[in-house]
Amino acid sequence: MGITGSSEEIYDVVGIGFGPSNLSLAIALEEHGASDPQNPVRSHFFERQPTFGWHRNMLLPSTTMQISFLKDLATYRDPMSRFSFVSYLHASNRLVQFVNNQDFFPTRQEFHQYLEWAASGLGDRVSYGTEVTSIRPATENGAQAPDLLEIEVRGGDGATRTVTTRNVVISTGLVPRLPDGVTSDERVWHSSEFLSKYNSRSPQDLKNVAVVGAGQSAAEITRFFYDSLPHAEVSAVIPSYGYSIADDTPFANQIFDPDAVDDYYFGTQQARDAFWRYHRNTNYGVVDSDVIRSLHQRSYDEQVQGRQRLHFRNLARVAKVKSTADGTQVVLRSILDDSTEELSVDALVFATGYDSLDPARLLGDFDRHFQRDTTGKHRVERDYRLVSASELNCGVYLQGGTEHTHGLTSALLSNIAIRGGEIADSIMMRRTERELGRTSSVGVAH
Repeated sequence: MGITGSSEEIYDVVGIGFGPSNLSLAIALEEHGASDPQNPVRSHFFERQPTFGWHRNMLLPSTTMQISFLKDLATYRDPMSRFSFVSYLHASNRLVQFVNNQDFFPTRQEFHQYLEWAASGLGDRVSYGTEVTSIRPATENGAQAPDLLEIEVRGGDGATRTVTTRNVVISTGLVPRLPDGVTSDERVWHSSEFLSKYNSRSPQDLKNVAVVGAGQSAAEITRFFYDSLPHAEVSAVIPSYGYSIADDTPFANQIFDPDAVDDYYFGTQQARDAFWRYHRNTNYGVVDSDVIRSLHQRSYDEQVQGRQRLHFRNLARVAKVKSTADGTQVVLRSILDDSTEELSVDALVFATGYDSLDPARLLGDFDRHFQRDTTGKHRVERDYRLVSASELNCGVYLQGGTEHTHGLTSALLSNIAIRGGEIADSIMMRRTERELGRTSSVGVAH
């Protein structure tokens, strides 16, 4: 679908990116409009991908979600929403079978199908294959308009166009992280591109593979390699003494409750530090117990059989990567005794995580209009809106990149429905205040 709208039309909100976070926001705005059909929200979203997609390259066979199916795009905000996972199951004629399956955690493949189903219901609100290249304050009669933004968008044909909006919501996703000095090529991959890179190679050519990382993706890819390449040597390069288990027990899981966002946002620095110190193991650099046990079972079975091809290189880090015509050479350095080991591999996968969204990359010179804290990070209102350092009244909202103000759930699915609803409420409230001629004063800044 091409870029829609005209330069004369003023949107209430433009969304940059159309992954799960902005999809949830679009649903919340849609349902706001249904409750007030005489005054609908004017919104549009721009997505770089040609179609909807969410971590397609990690949709490995039989991998499951790490959150309950009830933590979908809408249920926590509105259990009656037609965009819930249960509604999707009903529409797909699988509700009864899903209940009989007696599992709170759908496969990643099924959850992706649910997201696609929800996105298809809002197809007229999104332009795929388009990229936002700049955001700037709008001008009226040669003067800066304090409550309007101009969004420059480039279509798939290279043509650019400008749309005008009162608010923008940035949700461009996380940025894959590779170690310094390492670049992706035909043999060196980041986990975010795993399946596409794997499918481009002949399995028979992959005789020696290695996976770097200690988190969920690293463990899942290691298991996938082992099961899919019965002829290959598989190495797991782990900086710790083995995989650490993700704490998904009930009390620890409360860290993902909607109320925990307020506790973090309004808490002291000591409280915030405690959040990360005690509960980082709920999500970061940890692995579900069933995946850990399945890998250990495979390793133990090899010991029984007397044939080892699954190698766990614990307490090791990658010191050097060198690509040659014949393969990729990897130098590992032991954290235990500083010794080195060299591997020759046909594929090297870095499951080394992601960097948070940095709005400054997209905002460019416009970024100077927003306040930063003493550590140099953006100040953000409770409603996820950047704090203005000027007279601008337009709203720039973030979906991601707010871990320092809103806590662990900033870029996670767990709180996606509530977060999207809060941003929609803020946009609607500010619109009402503008229509009443009042100056918005929503939120407390940190």
